[in-house]
Amino acid sequence: MKKNILFITLIFSALFLSGCMENSNNAQIKIENKMNDQNKYEVATFGAGCFWCTEAVFQRLKGVVKVESGYSGGTVPDPTYEAVCTGKTGHAECTQITYDQKIISYKELLEVFWKTHDPTTLNRQGADSGTQYRSAIFYHDDVQKQLAEKYKNELEAANIWSDPIVTEISQFKKFYKAEDYHQNYYNQNGNQPYCSFVITPKIEKFKKVFADKLKKE
Repeated sequence: MKKNILFITLIFSALFLSGCMENSNNAQIKIENKMNDQNKYEVATFGAGCFWCTEAVFQRLKGVVKVESGYSGGTVPDPTYEAVCTGKTGHAECTQITYDQKIISYKELLEVFWKTHDPTTLNRQGADSGTQYRSAIFYHDDVQKQLAEKYKNELEAANIWSDPIVTEISQFKKFYKAEDYHQNYYNQNGNQPYCSFVITPKIEKFKKVFADKLKKE
């Protein structure tokens, strides 16, 4: 695993108002600044196994404004968790990430994506199996598509994994936010067995690899 992370790192490295005034004029400036901040945000949508895991990972990155767990890539409108778990809706468990591109780039998000799950296991991550756990990148524009395909090709050419990468790269169509109890799951349920035995070790490993990109706790 350490060897894989090192190779991925080398590839990605090679490519590559404060103050408070109470008059109406300053209030208008604050509104305009807020609108400008919103305009600089971008959205990425990834599937990398259980969304409890991927949500917990991306929430900890500097520049990430919001992370939501949900479903993408399927054909059934307004799917429920129970329906997605049957594997019949075509959806993947996903995290939709809103990020400040002045602080963190899509390229950096892709690096985290590739390093924090196994992109060679078809419809499976660890003990979680089914099409809903597939590795997937749902691109929102041509730039995201080109970057995703470029880095996938670079990683395949480097033969980092013994098996081929099976990550799906598809155009984003619709994201359905998962039920409320799935949101912010790890942060609120850290002592739950799945969190303790599966997510916590993953988070600890992630923190070591991406120490320079973490938000201050």
